[in-house]
Amino acid sequence: MDTILQVLASGITLGSLYAVSSIALSLLWGGLNVLNLAQGAMLALGGYIAYMGVATFGLYIPISIALAIIFGAIAGLIMYFTLVKTMIGSEGFETNIIIATFGFALLLENLIQNYFGAYPLKQPIGVEGGFNYGSAYVKWQSGVLLFSSCLVMGLIGFMLERTRLGRAIRAAAIDKDIAALQGVNVSRVYIYVLAICGGLSAISGIMVSTITTLAPTMGYDPMLKAFIVCVIAGLGNVYGALVCAMFLGVFEAGVQYLFGVRFGFPALLILVILTLIWRPNGVFGFNSNNRV
Repeated sequence: MDTILQVLASGITLGSLYAVSSIALSLLWGGLNVLNLAQGAMLALGGYIAYMGVATFGLYIPISIALAIIFGAIAGLIMYFTLVKTMIGSEGFETNIIIATFGFALLLENLIQNYFGAYPLKQPIGVEGGFNYGSAYVKWQSGVLLFSSCLVMGLIGFMLERTRLGRAIRAAAIDKDIAALQGVNVSRVYIYVLAICGGLSAISGIMVSTITTLAPTMGYDPMLKAFIVCVIAGLGNVYGALVCAMFLGVFEAGVQYLFGVRFGFPALLILVILTLIWRPNGVFGFNSNNRV
């Protein structure tokens, strides 16, 4: 039981980290048909801004977190006005935007490295300590990450289901032309979604950096794992992404315990291949008329 508890705690921690990033990816794809390869760099930006707020300026942790979310949202807005707005509606948009966001990621990553340096830094935000259950040790930080992930999911779910903006996002996801005829400002939807996803990336960056270290390239692994979650859940399915993130976190932790850390990622890739063979649209697959 102690071993199972330890594996579950580790798996839920991993799932919590994957969930926020995967929700951001799913929301962007489901609402806008945008696959954002800059999310990893935006994730790193959020972690570094929070670090700077606490370590450099001595701000309170909540203020630093809010500042990081604001900067993440600003990065999303910059992406919209410099890339998405100029490319939307053009031929091959869905492919070209992938290349464009990858270039944006390289630019942002180099800016972070030039300002903060390439050496890893310790994130001062976090909760120390934990509790013992038999021979298992569970960190309080794991509970904070799980609570944060569920809170973010609840807020995004409430926004999609209960607010005017959420209804506009879902309408644009179904058919942008019909949504525009019904009075939905599709351009404004793009702006809001990219800003929200930028803020989510910042939150994810703070969460990841509290259990690892800050580095300009720290976003690559979480972004790749989030993409795996989205593929298995079904690209664009926000709720399915959360469920799959938690399942895959526990699955990866179990594989790492049984076979070693180096087998965790290959096991996820095998799971992706099996999912694509069994259900090409993902476990919670959608059709072209229902993406959010």
